[in-house]
Amino acid sequence: MIDKRVTSCAAAVADIKDGDTVMIGGFGEAGSPIELIHALIDHGAKNLTVVNNNTGSGRVGLAALIENGQVAKMICSYPRTANSLVFPELYRSGKIELELVPQGTLAERIRAGGAGVPAFYTKTSVGTPLAEGKEQRNFDGEDYVMERGLKADFALIKAKQADRYGNLTFNKTARNFAPIMAMAANKTLVQSNEMVELGDIEPENVVTPGIFVNSIVEVQSPQQESKLVKEGVVYP
Repeated sequence: MIDKRVTSCAAAVADIKDGDTVMIGGFGEAGSPIELIHALIDHGAKNLTVVNNNTGSGRVGLAALIENGQVAKMICSYPRTANSLVFPELYRSGKIELELVPQGTLAERIRAGGAGVPAFYTKTSVGTPLAEGKEQRNFDGEDYVMERGLKADFALIKAKQADRYGNLTFNKTARNFAPIMAMAANKTLVQSNEMVELGDIEPENVVTPGIFVNSIVEVQSPQQESKLVKEGVVYP
């Protein structure tokens, strides 16, 4: 097995290039890999398509990546939340593209991409603008809309524990989209609160097996997005 540890967040994101599709874990603050996102800002890759549940808060993390002009398109469920200061303005001015996806559909599109399922049918958006231009079929008297599976070049996720082979655990709801994003990306980059020895994670407790992980960096005291937003921090 390969030792997947890297020395820094900068080293972890070094292979991301202009035009890549990047999935970023997190449900708001919970599970957001803010140090990896800031490293991606420093790295400078542009014209990215980013898949996330929302569009970030304040002017740190994902919001900072967007404000820095590195994201061409967002695929998400909640483009505007209480602290969305960046995306709405850029979207209204036509400087960023949005693909709006219902949350359950977003999760299933990512899961399908990781499972090798190219498309599936759902009732969620039937009769709404989100169904326009998409194939629709009737099954047993009910209308369904076809949705495509989602894949990515990279996934950035945050774990609670990791070993050097890449086996991961997560902190409660911080788990959210991370496991399925790890499966749907060609390369998965992880920041972990703690690196543990092989065998310290009980096999039954492994949520994401190391086969889905490419790089791990230990971040023992990750920044809290809500605290940074409250303090008015701007990155970079």
